[in-house]
Amino acid sequence: QVQLVESGGGSVQAGGSLRLSCAASGRTFSTYAMGWFRQAPGKERELIGAINRGGSSVYYADTMKGRFTISRDNAKNTAYLQMGSLKPEDTAVYYCAARVGSIWTNWGQGTQVTVSS
Repeated sequence: QVQLVESGGGSVQAGGSLRLSCAASGRTFSTYAMGWFRQAPGKERELIGAINRGGSSVYYADTMKGRFTISRDNAKNTAYLQMGSLKPEDTAVYYCAARVGSIWTNWGQGTQVTVSS
């Protein structure tokens, strides 16, 4: 099992940038693919994208392409979500998750991102 803790959320004005981090406990971080999700008030949780175990391949949901960048540093047991040109509609709780096969097995507690106009 791996435990995940997100950080880096906060309040930012439209057009600004934020980088979220997802710190993983344990020595098995590199055995998990990692993903980032978000959930806005009143909406379902949606996938932003995912990165493979080695960090060589990244998938983005179609609606997330262009302003979000996912990366990871296995030596630091950390995954990242770089967000740019933020919009008020990006306001949400952002989660990281670890995947084994096709199943998201572990989730962080989430970090709030609020974008003001």
